[in-house]
Amino acid sequence: MLQTSDIRDNQDKIIERLKIKNFNAKDLLTSVIEKDNQRKLNQQKSDDVLSQSNQIAKQIGVLYNEGKIEEANSLKETTISLKEEIKKLNSFKAQLEQEIQDILVQIPNVPHTTVTSGESDKDNEILKEVGNIPKLDENSRPHWELAEAYNLIDFKLGNKITGAGFPVYIGKGAKLQRALTTYFLDQNIDAGYTEYLPPSVVNADSMFGTGALPDKESQMYHVNDDDLYLIPTAEVPITNLFRDTIIKEFPIKCTAYTPCFRREAGSYGKDVRGLNRLHQFDKVEIVQVAHPDNSYDTLDGMVNHVASILDDLNLPYRVIRLCGGDLSFTSSLTYDFEVYSAGQERWLEVSSVSNFESFQANRLKLRYKDSNGKSQLCHTLNGSALALPRIFAALIENNQINKGILIPEVLQKYTGFDIIE
Repeated sequence: MLQTSDIRDNQDKIIERLKIKNFNAKDLLTSVIEKDNQRKLNQQKSDDVLSQSNQIAKQIGVLYNEGKIEEANSLKETTISLKEEIKKLNSFKAQLEQEIQDILVQIPNVPHTTVTSGESDKDNEILKEVGNIPKLDENSRPHWELAEAYNLIDFKLGNKITGAGFPVYIGKGAKLQRALTTYFLDQNIDAGYTEYLPPSVVNADSMFGTGALPDKESQMYHVNDDDLYLIPTAEVPITNLFRDTIIKEFPIKCTAYTPCFRREAGSYGKDVRGLNRLHQFDKVEIVQVAHPDNSYDTLDGMVNHVASILDDLNLPYRVIRLCGGDLSFTSSLTYDFEVYSAGQERWLEVSSVSNFESFQANRLKLRYKDSNGKSQLCHTLNGSALALPRIFAALIENNQINKGILIPEVLQKYTGFDIIE
């Protein structure tokens, strides 16, 4: 959420940068400033009335001491009227603050200066492509056929017990899934991240804090009776660990494995077949809370870390900088990672690494003290390291041979086998 002070100081710049996200913020920003002007005038009037009330209260004390009871009682009536006026002014202040808040939550984060304009993912910039595209023989198959042939995943059984988009992993498929999870966590821990195991259900305040509410409410699973939400990613509970916190030492580096839940309403067709898009999936997340001066160096470090994991898995991948039209509501700058899926002959997104600058921190009241002892907003960042379904899909597709599916060397100590036959 943007700060009112930043809007005042940089209104024209913010309007221009948000055009990169295809968002016209002019009317909303103007309204914020107008209401904040009203709030300031109201506050000044409230302070004046309070000062007047305090002065009269002192006079009343003096008059009582002097025995001037009638004059004191007369002034007492005046203070009652002033207190009633202060009450009305405070009520109007609360109304204005809520109206400002209601406007601010509609305004997306301002994109970084390196973000270019564009309408969709077709306008994103491919920064680099790493690895060789596997050349499979003519009998190669996509992962949903391999999963059935080798009894790794039962999509029909998941559909039976829950519905479409809830697969059941079986045997070596379950073990490969568990191996990937543990491997990702171990890599993150070795890179200095502290592991957490957070709840998979959070309250509305937590969803608001990271920007999922109100922007993505329709995409979330909601437990109505308890007003709780199934998490879309570990970013939500992990970042909210630091809500209403003063950070005393940087950096803060966290990693967590969780199941993730997304309604993905309207997702149909061949591009969402098998593991390509699910309602429940597993993901290992990395989250950092950084000093504003260092957050873009931190972002580069997170991108390099994710790349190192894909290098070790020997998966061909590319790194993409998102254009304004494809950038999320909360992000200032995002890099996507896509791996090549040889069985489908297409690229699959497996990670997004983002810097939110102070956008989430303002919602979370996540601060640090500067050298002058003044509270300042932190920067928050997160990334997938990594999302499992499409990694699983690419691994079994890219490593299929006539006699089975080869397991990458770095995973073999976790799986206990080097091939699925």
